[in-house]
Amino acid sequence: MPTRLPESELLALMRAEHPDPFGVLGPHETNEGLCVRALLPGAQAVGVVHAGSGDPLAMLQRQGDSALFTALVPAAPARLGYRLHVHWDSHTQLLEDPYRFGPMLGDTDVWLLAEGTHLRPWEQLGAHPTQVLGVRGTRFAVWAPNARRVSVVGTFNNWDGRRHMMRLRRECGVWEMFVPHVGVGDAYEFEVLASDAKVLRKADPYARSTHLRPATACVVQPLPEPVALPRERAAANAREAPISIYEVHLGSWRRKNGFEWLSYRELADTLVPYAKEMGFTHLELLPVTEHPFDGSWGYQPVGLYAPTSRFGTPQDFRHFVQAAHAAGLGVILDWVPAHFPTDAHGLARFDGTALYEYADPREGFHNDWNTLIFNWSRTEVRNYLVGNALYWLERYGIDGLRVDAVASMLYRDYSRAPGQWVPNAQGGRENLEAIDFLRRMNRTVGTERPGAITIAEESTSFPAVTQPPGEHGGGGLGFHYKWNMGWMNDTLEYARLDPLYRQHHHRAITFGLMYAHSENFVLPFSHDEVVHGKGSMLGKMPGDEWQKFAGLRNLYAYQWAYPGKKLLFMGSEFGQRAEWNHDRGLDWHLLEHAPHEGLRRLVRDLNNVYRHFPALYEQDCEQAGFQWLVHDDVQQSVFAFVRWAKDGACVVAVCNFTPVARHGYRLGLPAAGAWREIINTDQAVYGGSGVGNGLANTEPEPWHGQMQSAVITVPPLATVMWVRA
Repeated sequence: MPTRLPESELLALMRAEHPDPFGVLGPHETNEGLCVRALLPGAQAVGVVHAGSGDPLAMLQRQGDSALFTALVPAAPARLGYRLHVHWDSHTQLLEDPYRFGPMLGDTDVWLLAEGTHLRPWEQLGAHPTQVLGVRGTRFAVWAPNARRVSVVGTFNNWDGRRHMMRLRRECGVWEMFVPHVGVGDAYEFEVLASDAKVLRKADPYARSTHLRPATACVVQPLPEPVALPRERAAANAREAPISIYEVHLGSWRRKNGFEWLSYRELADTLVPYAKEMGFTHLELLPVTEHPFDGSWGYQPVGLYAPTSRFGTPQDFRHFVQAAHAAGLGVILDWVPAHFPTDAHGLARFDGTALYEYADPREGFHNDWNTLIFNWSRTEVRNYLVGNALYWLERYGIDGLRVDAVASMLYRDYSRAPGQWVPNAQGGRENLEAIDFLRRMNRTVGTERPGAITIAEESTSFPAVTQPPGEHGGGGLGFHYKWNMGWMNDTLEYARLDPLYRQHHHRAITFGLMYAHSENFVLPFSHDEVVHGKGSMLGKMPGDEWQKFAGLRNLYAYQWAYPGKKLLFMGSEFGQRAEWNHDRGLDWHLLEHAPHEGLRRLVRDLNNVYRHFPALYEQDCEQAGFQWLVHDDVQQSVFAFVRWAKDGACVVAVCNFTPVARHGYRLGLPAAGAWREIINTDQAVYGGSGVGNGLANTEPEPWHGQMQSAVITVPPLATVMWVRA
């Protein structure tokens, strides 16, 4: 029988080990005519019918006792389209033959994917519901160059890797296939036959939706439509704009009935209006990309293209972002390209080899987090991640990305003992490939999504983090902002001290101004400061109950007056007493108590004052925006400085870090006349003692380098901000 396959090829098909299933399955011209072969495990009988009329064309014959059915069919009608009429044990189906469809990837896409320069690889890789030759289905594509075979498996083929073995495009190492009848909502994964003959079940690296853990299946979803970045949103991200960020873990901001998560849509109805009422300009979300372990807080992602299904669908997440934008809030995502987990269904040894990660554990394994490190030397890996950054900005309208653990990417010896790391090609400790990736990512964002921002969590003194990247390497890293970790650490160490001893640590406050304008900084009191035994922000403050609240009010007002954009983790705004626990909601009942409500009201008022007075934000990143008045009052632990707007308007801040009111304190002021308080953290409405000044009138007595001065009272453990009346 000329349509019979050699036993070796038949055995390879039945074992799902055939190197070229498209070479033998589907329609093929032979000397005897058009031959159709179909591999359908579990089928009892298979016929071929005309796609249009449904007229029978031929019955396929089973080869031996295998699941391969084959026959010669009338060529003319078959070439116009045919279907397989499959008889199963309990029912029959009319199925399109996936092996009658040609390659899906175009030559240009193949070239760019091979080169690692495809700007939007997510348009070709992954699962895409579509229509081919009038047939509805989904085209699948996955990069696995070292696999012996890759199949699409799912609910549509009973998770049988023999049913939909894919075509290898050797030019780029991508396996592809159009699978008829598969559509939105269908579950799928990739079954990979590795080079060592092990069979792996892998999640799609480009999956746009997944099942909730412990399930690992992906879900077919349409590609989100592009979202334009309105002019006002771009303006809200600018260096000269007020940026006050509320950092949130969606799973523990608030819980229903004490334990149930809020959905994306419920968060749109609760979190968004709360953040707006509090005066924040942006929400920053701890990673929302899919992750298998709740306790990682999202920092060990396996689905970089999928909003976690914990809180709803991709469409629900998009609704949340739209609700935030409608309220005038930007949305920043915490993004994790520094490492990925070892979960078997994830990227680890994806095709049986170290594909996404460095093979050498001295380069490819994070000892701190027991995770894997992306192989930055592979152009395909860099392309995967650069594309991912653009995906969230372009397809969900995200305003910015906060890039996690940048320091761990920059240095090959990060958290490694001598001899446990591999020097770069020049013999140094910098990871030149990771640096190249960061520059490329930031260039791409700047070119393709002008107005969006990237923020580096970078804890070292690596130079020019927020300087533009060079066109052909070199230059800065290209981030728009950098977390000021030095300021955060120094300030919290100072704030923890008993006020009696602060005079001996005066430089902890003044030192930060030596480098405050070397980068574009964000001042973070983030989730990292309220976990792992560090206690809550309120718990860090020394003294009795009154002093703790006064100290925290003082700290926040100092932060809002200091040069740099602002970031505060959820719960810190009202004095959460317990350390943050991702498994439960915040203690909102504390707002029934006056000190907590007073603190929350202060943070709201700080945000409103901050946004109202350009001097507090307009020149955050310029030396001209800051001027010391008092930096040497060591004995009294008092500091005073001026924040300047571009038009010459100013705000004066005076901070007293002791519980002693400073009466009769002469303060130099930059202009003559009456000055009024716009913030006084000691006001009774905030829970303070009510010490204040109202108006202060200057006298022509030079002081603190100014030609005018006024005698004021500086309240205990308080910050007062002044403007010209």
